[in-house]
Amino acid sequence: MTGVNAAGFPILSLLTWLPLAGGLFIMSVRGEEAVVASNARWAALWTSLIVFAISLVLWVKFDISDPGFQFRESLSWLPEFGVGYRMGVDGISVLFVLLSTALTPICILASWDSITTRVREYMLAFLVLETMMVGMFSAQDFVVFYMFFEGVLIPMFLIIGVWGGARRVYASFKFFLYTLAGSILMLLALLAIWQHAGTTDLAVLMQTPFPAAMQFWLFLAFFASFAVKVPMWPVHTWLPDAHVEAPTAGSVILAGVLLKMGAYGFLRFSLPMLPQASQQFAPLMFTLGVVAVIYTSLVALAQTDMKKLIAYSSVAHMGVVVIGIFTFNAQGLQGALFQMLSHGIVSAALFLCVGVIYDRIHTRDIARYGGLAQRMPAYAVVFMVFTMASVGLPGTAGFVGEFLVLVGAFKVSLYLAYLGSMGMILGAVYMLYLYRRVVFGVITRDDLRGILDLSPREVAIFAPLVLLTLWMGIYPSSFTQFFGATVHAMVESHIAALAAPQLAGLAP
Repeated sequence: MTGVNAAGFPILSLLTWLPLAGGLFIMSVRGEEAVVASNARWAALWTSLIVFAISLVLWVKFDISDPGFQFRESLSWLPEFGVGYRMGVDGISVLFVLLSTALTPICILASWDSITTRVREYMLAFLVLETMMVGMFSAQDFVVFYMFFEGVLIPMFLIIGVWGGARRVYASFKFFLYTLAGSILMLLALLAIWQHAGTTDLAVLMQTPFPAAMQFWLFLAFFASFAVKVPMWPVHTWLPDAHVEAPTAGSVILAGVLLKMGAYGFLRFSLPMLPQASQQFAPLMFTLGVVAVIYTSLVALAQTDMKKLIAYSSVAHMGVVVIGIFTFNAQGLQGALFQMLSHGIVSAALFLCVGVIYDRIHTRDIARYGGLAQRMPAYAVVFMVFTMASVGLPGTAGFVGEFLVLVGAFKVSLYLAYLGSMGMILGAVYMLYLYRRVVFGVITRDDLRGILDLSPREVAIFAPLVLLTLWMGIYPSSFTQFFGATVHAMVESHIAALAAPQLAGLAP
């Protein structure tokens, strides 16, 4: 192995493959069903906590002044085709590795009591999913990225299809087919890029000029794959079904990490590799982003299922992210990245809030609740924190990203900023509507009179998420400093690429 980070230790490979090793250990456990289930839970929890602890090394050792890739690893794999096992993180990807490793133990804790069948297989699925997520954000070879990007589908398909709700099979197949269909086009784009450049090394590809006509078709192929993953309107319809049928932890990881894969793809591939096509398609992306912000917010207002309401709110928030990405300025890009991180925390927490009362009452119907503040004061406070963060209240994680995106959008167009800001207004309407109906009022149903407040396990789940939400809102520079140098380098590179006539296809 060559090109290993300065410490000489392949930390990214360890983070990627250690969860899989924990999964293999879980599969080797034998004994009575109850014993196997208990051992699987503890093995998965300890494995994920160890992975998270190791990932903190990235946080501590990361050089925020370096816009390039760090902790790099390289291993010859298919040298005759220019394909290799290459790993590395930069300011864009390092925090998403941390997000993936932080949410996985929270998902395992959230499933501790609610999952009672096939526990060993369930825990294995989450550890495999963690391997795929960390590998995808760390991959520095297009082929390796594609394998991890598609590998995520398998454990999530099983999590929804096996441990989901009544319509779980329909939802899992819809999720799988939607995302796979777009990814086939990305595979064709990968082959075209390899044929043109002779390698799949991302560091080389980002410096390789692609003809303007080729960029046009490559962007469309990437768009077909990444837009479904975001998801962007109108290819978002798989998301509400997947969220409603998925177990609580499945919704947490789906909203917290998997929705970021599409936006990450735009940032990692479309913008740096296809600058002219990205500029050309920016008006379309703005239009789709604005439609997502306004239309899905209005749809969220009409929902009677708590999970569906939060699912549609996720589409609206990711619409803001898309707007920020295609502003091509530092404020917009940093706002998009911050919004992705904050949404990963806040939306995950909101689905956990739904899961708490669903585990007790076994319904997500908004009309079935009311007056929970009387019986669950701690829950009411926690739910309020994440509701305010989702609305974008200053001092919470949700405000900073949306504010930066709007500043970036204002530099492009006043109308774009105005339409994008509608998401904050409509978001306040549907989230406060949900909170009022569930938490305030008078208890009228007998089953709610004996409902219990948060357990110690649930407090342990929510405590770090509350702290992160407030930390990101009060001290955002501790996060923006990680991707500041990379974003500024990306903006400068984009401007330079547009200014070069031979790259823009204008040379005689």
